[in-house]
Amino acid sequence: MPTYEYECKKCGHRFEKFQSMKDEPLKECEKCGGEVRRLVSGGAGILFKGSGFYQTDYRSDSYRKKAKSETGEKSEKKEKPAGSETPKKKDSTGSGEGA
Repeated sequence: MPTYEYECKKCGHRFEKFQSMKDEPLKECEKCGGEVRRLVSGGAGILFKGSGFYQTDYRSDSYRKKAKSETGEKSEKKEKPAGSETPKKKDSTGSGEGA
């Protein structure tokens, strides 16, 4: 339930009232009984703490990998330019393939 702010037109008294959104606005000042008007307030700031507030916080690894493949994004590993591969070490048999 929201908190509404009121101001008395007669005495200038300002006060807040915790009311349901369905309730009618107050009409009388709680101090002098004069006519009040409901003010437009800025409301309270929202503070998000903890994880789960960003899209990446609750997505699984499998979901992210599938999303990357569907959008055509490159993998996290950097691609090497052509011709820059490291030569393979020769094993004792001289075949050029490692174990």
